[in-house]
Amino acid sequence: MAEDQGPQIQWVPPRETIQVHLPDGRVLEGKRGSLLGSFMGMIEDEKAPIVGGILNGELRELSYPVEKDATVKPVTMATADGMRIYRRSLTFLLAAAFEEMFPDARLTVDHSVSSGGYYCQLSHHSPLKPKELKQIEARMRQWVDADEPILKCQIPIEQARKHYRDKGYPDKARLLEHRKKPHLVVYKLGDFQDYHHGYMVPSAGFLRWFGLVPTGDGFTLRFPRRREPMKLLPLPDYPKLLGTFRQYGDWLETLGVASVGALNDAIVAGRAREIILVSDALHEQHIAQIAAKIADVHQSARVVLVAGPSSSGKTTFSKRLSIQLLALGLSPYPIALDHFFVDRVNTPKDEQGEYDYESLEALDRERLNHDLGRLIAGERVRLPEYDFLSGQQIEGEEVKLSTDQIVILEGIHGLNPELLSQMPAASTFRIYVSAMTQLNLDRYNRVSTTDTRLIRRIVRDAARRGYSARETIRRWESVRRGEKRYIFPYQENANVMFNSALLYEGSALAPLAEPLIRQVPHGTPEHVEAKRLLAFLEWFLPIDTDLIPDDSILREFIGGSILHEFTPWQKA
Repeated sequence: MAEDQGPQIQWVPPRETIQVHLPDGRVLEGKRGSLLGSFMGMIEDEKAPIVGGILNGELRELSYPVEKDATVKPVTMATADGMRIYRRSLTFLLAAAFEEMFPDARLTVDHSVSSGGYYCQLSHHSPLKPKELKQIEARMRQWVDADEPILKCQIPIEQARKHYRDKGYPDKARLLEHRKKPHLVVYKLGDFQDYHHGYMVPSAGFLRWFGLVPTGDGFTLRFPRRREPMKLLPLPDYPKLLGTFRQYGDWLETLGVASVGALNDAIVAGRAREIILVSDALHEQHIAQIAAKIADVHQSARVVLVAGPSSSGKTTFSKRLSIQLLALGLSPYPIALDHFFVDRVNTPKDEQGEYDYESLEALDRERLNHDLGRLIAGERVRLPEYDFLSGQQIEGEEVKLSTDQIVILEGIHGLNPELLSQMPAASTFRIYVSAMTQLNLDRYNRVSTTDTRLIRRIVRDAARRGYSARETIRRWESVRRGEKRYIFPYQENANVMFNSALLYEGSALAPLAEPLIRQVPHGTPEHVEAKRLLAFLEWFLPIDTDLIPDDSILREFIGGSILHEFTPWQKA
């Protein structure tokens, strides 16, 4: 028989070293068990610091020991995962400094700021003076300059519960009462110890870019944005957004539910129906107030612009607003901004060479201004339609508005003054709709409203559009780019803001979203995000979605909305 010429297989002792394969083909070799950060320290990235890594398809901290050969993609502050690690660690650093200097006060890291920051509130203490903020910031920088280690350990869940009860933190203790896992991962910086929902940097030396700025009765913790990860952007005034934050705080006080742990307690106590009904009633009350403001100015402001980011519930909001306007004797006339697209040959393209329908230049603003101006002057106008198959603007229906009719124009550019630059500002009423605030896990672990909107979209896309969770997650980054470019910079141009978040929605969406997200295949780029979302949804106890009113904004995403086929009555 011929000798086997195949590969020679033999038993060998384990190597003392392992290899890390990088995306560019380079290979690093080091001792088995070396920390991921040791390997990443060999890589220079002048544009953004490395704060983590995707190791064999899983997001890992720099403190993770690498025990076997692996493929690793560095995670920098220019990525969504990297910036989350940075922000989370910076929040931890702030909490450590604050509790050391003001042990009897209570700090809540609350809402995000579009220029890069978190608005922070205090209780059991008067607003911090600029001098006191500088002292906190100085203490934070001492740890940064010393590169103080941030240590990770695991403790029994009952020990963690007792720690927070003894410390007088009922929000944290309540949250942990419903945790199913027998342990909790905590981090330590000096004498300070806390848990955080997600990974952290291994030491304070990574946290060089931050600032504390007085804002209202609280302050803003500033941090960089991904596009310039080593630079703080100017912090604009945001009085209208602050007003929305305060209103949401009042709503939480009305319901007696200040955190996810308190929500879980209320669900166990049988208060789910009450919380749902009151939450939606508060929405309806605010929509009625907005309708009343429009009615007060409708003789001059004949065009109502509704704008906001994806999955904010703009469609349901517009319909509920229309109903309130009808109740006040005003007749809303909806016009689709999409019908004013320029012909496809004139549509701008994005950096990838794809048609950019989100660009302001994709709209025929000249005709939009012309047609709206004639409509509110009482003239008969033939409006355009856009044929998406041919990519051309065609003639649509002929319209003439009566004096009690108001145009409702929904679109992402509604707050941009360039959209209707030829019309007087007094002739428009601008509304910003978004899930601007959300019930946080506890005082230091905030719930990102971006995550809320993504989970809404995953559930809706699966039910109404046939998209998998993987497809929705893959598209989300592109959606977010458009929001940051075309929506968020113009928030404060709104006459009023409507917060579409419902404090119970995490509990309503979790049982619907979890089975969809679990289908995201391991090893795909989307799996890292899917795993993060699943870990977040674990904190919520489920509620019966049959309790949710059929005109709720949440019905736009979970289905069963009575408003799905509703169209405001229009006069001929």
